[in-house]
Amino acid sequence: MRGRDERAGSLFSYVSLEQRVRGDHPLRAIRTLANEALAALEGEFAVLYSGFGRPSRVSRSSARISAA
Repeated sequence: MRGRDERAGSLFSYVSLEQRVRGDHPLRAIRTLANEALAALEGEFAVLYSGFGRPSRVSRSSARISAA
């Protein structure tokens, strides 16, 4: 069973990442490309999960974490 793709951006900080990273920083373009690529693979990720049971981490979130 797949979990939801939720981000807890303010877990340890009172300032969001959007406020910390300037608008023209290259990482913003990279994040956009990575999110688009992962969204395109969503169907392939979906078949890897059971329809029942305990929710697990969404593959897209796992890929974001491992890329960091």
